[in-house]
Amino acid sequence: MHSNFGEYIGYKSSLALVGTTLKYLSITLLLPVVVALYYGENVVPFLVTSGVMVGLGVALERLQHEPDLGHREAFLFVSLTWLVVPLVGMLPYLIAGEGTVAHPVNALFESMSGFTTTGSTVLGEISFDRHSRSILMWRQLTQWLGGMGILVLMVAILPELSVGGAQVIREESPGLSIDKLTPRIQDTARALWGIYAVFTLAAVLVYYGLHLWGVAPNMDFYNAVAHALTTLPTGGFSPEGRSVEAFSPAIQWAVILFMVVAGTNFALFWYVSKGELRRLTDNVEFRTYLLVMAVVSGLFSILLFSGVGLAEVPTNIAPLAGALENSVRQAVFQTVAIVTTTGYASMDFNTWDQSAQLALLFAMFLGGSAGSAAGSIKIIRWYLVRKAMSREVFTSIHPEAVRPIRVADDVADDDLVSSVLVFVMIFISIFALSSVLIYLDSLRIGLDISAIESVSASIATLGNVGPGVGIVGPMNNFNRFSGPAKLYMVFLMWIGRLEILSVLVVLSPSYWRR
Repeated sequence: MHSNFGEYIGYKSSLALVGTTLKYLSITLLLPVVVALYYGENVVPFLVTSGVMVGLGVALERLQHEPDLGHREAFLFVSLTWLVVPLVGMLPYLIAGEGTVAHPVNALFESMSGFTTTGSTVLGEISFDRHSRSILMWRQLTQWLGGMGILVLMVAILPELSVGGAQVIREESPGLSIDKLTPRIQDTARALWGIYAVFTLAAVLVYYGLHLWGVAPNMDFYNAVAHALTTLPTGGFSPEGRSVEAFSPAIQWAVILFMVVAGTNFALFWYVSKGELRRLTDNVEFRTYLLVMAVVSGLFSILLFSGVGLAEVPTNIAPLAGALENSVRQAVFQTVAIVTTTGYASMDFNTWDQSAQLALLFAMFLGGSAGSAAGSIKIIRWYLVRKAMSREVFTSIHPEAVRPIRVADDVADDDLVSSVLVFVMIFISIFALSSVLIYLDSLRIGLDISAIESVSASIATLGNVGPGVGIVGPMNNFNRFSGPAKLYMVFLMWIGRLEILSVLVVLSPSYWRR
């Protein structure tokens, strides 16, 4: 490393902005504090964490920093923020000392899974007897904060990010890019978070409204808020041990609707709010996104209706109609939950046969739309990969032909296509390597897992999907893995949330050289 790297990398500027971010995030601890006071629970874990955030934030802010955030500084700022925030965010788990997350490695795993909206968990038992309502609400809130992007929120409220805000959003945002909806990037960030907050409030009202209507008896106000906070960020954490299976079919259909919304590019909703509905209906990625989920849901509906993992038929309606509705609902729910990387479960798909589980694993690689809260590879990238493959076959037959790759009416330049192909290759390479490493570490500690279980653990964390199959299935957890394996999966969640390249750039030796 060059001895004077600080002269050309403004690392102090990056650290100072990380401090500012922590200072503002300390305000969010008010929600679990209110919950703790309402239920007569301990507020110390949240007050201490808030104090640490403020103290550390102020200390980092005292570092000298330049007014502008350059290209290199943005990479460092984004990567450090998404590492430091979960490190501090695990403090409530440690201070409360409740359950398996009282262990530092488990607390970090749960915190990183929360903020990256992964949804993988190490909680051995999820219940109000084992964990306080306030701790579980903090767990839910971490996903909501991470969903639309911590730094998109910071760009919206920090005037010092008005210059470098576009660069920050570009490095943090899930997908290829976030459209600049307004002339000022701060206004764009505010618009996106406004849409995100409105849909979250709508989810609370719908969930609780179904409870008041009498069709969702256990969806009380606490559960309505808790699940809304993890539906829109495609997170999947639930204070219920059986996830959304614990609720009525009416709630499950409502959750499906909001998961579809959460996996859609939020910029499209901004255009709809401006009266430009065709921006949504004509969008090729949105149409592909719906088509993919319809096809996969249809496949699973047939499998479930034919008896593969079919849950118990409701007794209050005709058996055939009940079996059909149940099969379609379970198939659609699990498809949407996996494709959007939400990770909720309406049934234990460990009961499905291996062919259905393999199809589910395939769906974990799809991802939602760019500009949404979803993780994994994303639909638009697969669309461009398919177009690139088609062009390669065509030009092999017709070498003299010039065939541009089009996305609707726009032509995708070769640099964009190349970057997409590189990303997909890096993603799959890291996934494959991680599958092997997780499997070998499991053998080392005598943990008996199959190849498909190690594969699912790898894609579940790297793709920010949440649950896998087998030992990491929707009703199980990641607690049986070794400490080093959990820390490695923390790394996978971190780089997966930042689209891999942002972190790899900072970890590259060339980044630190002149």
